[in-house]
Amino acid sequence: MTKKMNLFKNIKSDFASGLVVFLVALPLCMGIAMASGAPLFSGIITGIVGGILVGYLSNSHVSVSGPAAGLTAIVIVAIQDLGGFDVFLVSVMLAGTIQLVLGFLKAGSISNYIPNNVITGMLAGIGVIIFLKQVPVALGSDVEIGSGLAIFSDLAASFVDIQPGVIIVTAISLGILIAWEKIPFLKKLKLIPAALVAVMFGLLVNQLFVLSGSSLAISEKYLVSLPVPTSPEEFQNLIRLPQFSGIINPEVWVVAITIAIVASIETLLCIEAGDRMDPMKRVTNTNTELKAQGIGNLVSGFIGGLPMTSVVVRTTANVNSGAKSKMSAIIHGFLLLICVLSIPFVLNMVPLATLAAILLVIGYKLANPATFKYFWNQGKYQFIPFIATLGAVVFLDLLKGVALGIVISVFFILKGNIKRVYYFKKENYHDGDIIHVDLAQEVSFLNKAAIKQTLNHLPDDSRVVIDASDTVYIAHDILELIQQFKKVQAPERGISVKLIGFKKAYNMENDQEEGNHVSVEHENVLTYRKNGNTSHKEVITDLMGSK
Repeated sequence: MTKKMNLFKNIKSDFASGLVVFLVALPLCMGIAMASGAPLFSGIITGIVGGILVGYLSNSHVSVSGPAAGLTAIVIVAIQDLGGFDVFLVSVMLAGTIQLVLGFLKAGSISNYIPNNVITGMLAGIGVIIFLKQVPVALGSDVEIGSGLAIFSDLAASFVDIQPGVIIVTAISLGILIAWEKIPFLKKLKLIPAALVAVMFGLLVNQLFVLSGSSLAISEKYLVSLPVPTSPEEFQNLIRLPQFSGIINPEVWVVAITIAIVASIETLLCIEAGDRMDPMKRVTNTNTELKAQGIGNLVSGFIGGLPMTSVVVRTTANVNSGAKSKMSAIIHGFLLLICVLSIPFVLNMVPLATLAAILLVIGYKLANPATFKYFWNQGKYQFIPFIATLGAVVFLDLLKGVALGIVISVFFILKGNIKRVYYFKKENYHDGDIIHVDLAQEVSFLNKAAIKQTLNHLPDDSRVVIDASDTVYIAHDILELIQQFKKVQAPERGISVKLIGFKKAYNMENDQEEGNHVSVEHENVLTYRKNGNTSHKEVITDLMGSK
């Protein structure tokens, strides 16, 4: 059972992180709308709905939803093919309905079958993209980083035409962001996020340039540009409504199905990544998330917004800013709404260079060199899918990158295990039994969902022995899952966990010497047991210990 959440328990840290996410999300909402060929205000609407509505309905503690860069190519083509943005909004509403149905059909479990090295490769790839695309903004260049091999030529061109004032603001902002994490005195100021300080200093520095008449002053072209309605009529004109007659157009349904599938997959990937980034290692119900996203897209399309997903950039900024609960995402949504209604002119004074500096740091953290070294040390079976996913995400797109990583991972697994078969059998157990989980000879990421489900359903206050004595290979995903269960989830539920038989190569500390098994004579034991003819598609569970 999920405990009822007190949204106001960590209001101080959640408000600070929500403010940072709001500052990061604001230009992204407008930028994605512009890249999609949609009205700028549609991106703001999506951010508001994603923050307030989806933030409230979701049970993710750190994920933040909004317009997604991964959908821009689909959106811009769809608007053109359907003959207008108003007709496209019908597709958004239908896509939300489809996602809602997928949630009730419990399709969210698909994320459990994606290996961790692929998810990390996806995150690193997104980090590289974020970093590269912010380089021209940080330099004051008008060059836009394209895709594919054009990335290299565009990156070189961005250094040709630069703005000294923009570079100064970028440097000051980066200095603040880095110093906040390195200097012990500043690290203690946890309630004041570094990104917020960077934004304030960036705004003040540019205002000093403007007031002094300096040539370093940053022009409006390189500042945040938010619509400023001066009357209720102007505000109303910013909102577009769907043209419901388009529902009879077959192309509208094709676009809706496409958006629903792509948005759902991206959301599940981002939710899995968000759970990994969460310092408290809480687990999100992905089926609930699909329902929340479906309702969000339904409402967003109805009031003139773009399709949304859970977004890695916002989620990463949320985690790095110290968010404790989903209240942070809700606050960011309300701040977007408030700024649109009250102070857009103040936000329009913030240099894009400061926001670029924030995103450069986020991109670097996602693609940290230490991550590359870590997977390199894990061996080729971990590193090759990781680096292949990263490269494909950068030079192709997110879904193709993830698909390539999964295909390579499956290839490595099937190569060594093509002749093995697993059988699954479930037996009941009684209170007070010692529950044995005997791992098979080879345990791959394909077993992750079954093992995760078994661990999650262990009774509270029970005794569990996880035995790896018979194993030859255990996937890194499974080792992380077991370690996380022992250190975090088990103590919270009063479960006593003993690890035995884990080899030194697994980097897992045994609680007993190998071979020193707990005696379970005359006791019923739930166990994953190796069969003579086994594979990684199923897991055998026997009732052991009773003769």
